[in-house]
Amino acid sequence: MTDRMPLPVTLTPEQRVASERIASGPRGALFGPFVPLLRSPELMTRLQLVGEYLRFDSVLDDDLVELVVLVVARQWDNDFEYGFHEPLARKAGLPPDVIDDVAHGVRPEASSRAEIGVVWDLLDELHRTRQVGDTTYGKARELLGEARVVEVVGTAGYYTTLAMTMNVARTPPPDGAPRLPKLRPA
Repeated sequence: MTDRMPLPVTLTPEQRVASERIASGPRGALFGPFVPLLRSPELMTRLQLVGEYLRFDSVLDDDLVELVVLVVARQWDNDFEYGFHEPLARKAGLPPDVIDDVAHGVRPEASSRAEIGVVWDLLDELHRTRQVGDTTYGKARELLGEARVVEVVGTAGYYTTLAMTMNVARTPPPDGAPRLPKLRPA
């Protein structure tokens, strides 16, 4: 598939400012979802600031941030987010069997870390039913606390916005990056 929104050949003054702002931050460059978002430089700037907080300063442990991103990538079949974040998830210590389960769209069972299952359950129920029942919420609140529950949901919402934008734009995954596997038959 052809990238519908590659980097414009000529940038408007607003796009140049937004591009320079993102390149001077912790990301170091304009890439991936920010290329199509550059069509709306103010939106891109505001979104990337939210993402900068969630990715680099969240109260969530890095492995849980990356878990959320991989769950969203699978939910939206987005190879860019998966390909970019799968290596980050490994580096953050997310177990390979958890990464594999999420990539195949199944609940991670083999992890000894209870937070992983709770995050999966929270996001899975929210995606499937558009709600979270008292039992799932109670477990998440007990294990994560309210602030981290909110940040799990906020992180999922942010990466959902990016995945949707890239799916519309047909943003290609990074060269040589891992791709999402086909889902296992039910």
